[in-house]
Amino acid sequence: MKVRIFEIFTSVEGEGILYGTKTLFVRLAGCPFTCFYCDTKESLPLDSGTEYSIEDANKLIDSNLKKQTYKVNFTGGDPLIQHQAVAQLAKHIQEKNIPTYLESSCFDVEKFNHVLPFIDIVKIEFKTKDSEFVEEKIYDKFITHTMKCLESSVNAKKTTFIKIVVSSKTKLDDFKELTNQIFSTVSKNNISGFVIQPTYGVSEPSLDLLLDLYDIVYPNYIDVKVVPQLHKFIGAP
Repeated sequence: MKVRIFEIFTSVEGEGILYGTKTLFVRLAGCPFTCFYCDTKESLPLDSGTEYSIEDANKLIDSNLKKQTYKVNFTGGDPLIQHQAVAQLAKHIQEKNIPTYLESSCFDVEKFNHVLPFIDIVKIEFKTKDSEFVEEKIYDKFITHTMKCLESSVNAKKTTFIKIVVSSKTKLDDFKELTNQIFSTVSKNNISGFVIQPTYGVSEPSLDLLLDLYDIVYPNYIDVKVVPQLHKFIGAP
């Protein structure tokens, strides 16, 4: 089995409920989606990065793993594009008793379920209609898969949290509909966080819009947080 890795590096986690933690990032190559705010566009082509055997990729991870690293984050691109390889790499990390973390739009529940046994912390990223993730006519199909992935993660008792990137284009009605779907799928007691992440440097949302979006989530989940990308502010990768 082969795997295409775009880059491996240690930095400070800049997103989600574990922001600020020392993290080894394994950025997988390949993503077929077209989010307008994507900040890793160079890793989107399926032939980007470098191809390794699983054995060599594990050695590369080991050589980059620094002391007192809190977790290993499999990101992209989208890691589910190479789900079989990610499962093998994550298994290798778990054997070192280091938490594994999956960062994905969770677009395919079968691929997600293949990787899930080897992942400890799951960030389920829901895309809004305005993100230009996919054509609007197939948006609902992808969201259905993301909902099923959320359900799988919760049922497997993984540390699961939700992230939604929002911009000045985000419509309150669409966001409310998405939020209602989420909390009709899982209980608030079964997730570890709900993060609203504003875009940075492109179509940035106003404070008023962020507060309105916050107010939509709050009745369902009082620990909702607006968390910008910390690494952007400290100059970290």
